[in-house]
Amino acid sequence: MSKRHSILPPAPSGPRPPTHLSPTLTISDSAVLTGTHSITLHGETVIHPRARLDSLAGRLTVGRRCVVHERATIGAVGASGRIVEAAVTVGDYVVVEVGAVIEAGETVVGEGTVVGVGARVGAGAVVGKHCTLTPHSEIAAGEVVPDFTVVYSNGLRRTDKRGVAELKNKGLARQIDVLRRMIPSNPAKFA
Repeated sequence: MSKRHSILPPAPSGPRPPTHLSPTLTISDSAVLTGTHSITLHGETVIHPRARLDSLAGRLTVGRRCVVHERATIGAVGASGRIVEAAVTVGDYVVVEVGAVIEAGETVVGEGTVVGVGARVGAGAVVGKHCTLTPHSEIAAGEVVPDFTVVYSNGLRRTDKRGVAELKNKGLARQIDVLRRMIPSNPAKFA
């Protein structure tokens, strides 16, 4: 393979943020952590390669046993482009799938929520516990989504009455065990 076609990890763009990393965190050395405010990543969380955590607009906290997939962005500056100091809080057992975006702006994603592939959570939105944002769905800036809501990409919504929150958490814990063996982790790079 020529040098022209080699795969390199993304270069961090921006300042290096202060971090508080759990010793049980799994984070790829090709993840990108940038910003000026603190980034806190709790225990047994998995950060995939090329995931981007940006604390330029405010403090960023990711709960325990979360999975942030490739090309997902947490803490993105909103569509307005204005940087207003505002935090992002992601609860425990949250999955942020490939290409999903959670904008900064006192944004909260509740425990057990799945942010689907390519979904977007606007600045200041509050997504309740155990919600499912299907692929390419959008939550408007400042919107409040009740617990157990399923949001579809066409704007339709329903309440999830299956009562499988505990089963989903157990399944996610098993998935994290597998990912921890598959993803080479280098938290020292971000300390």
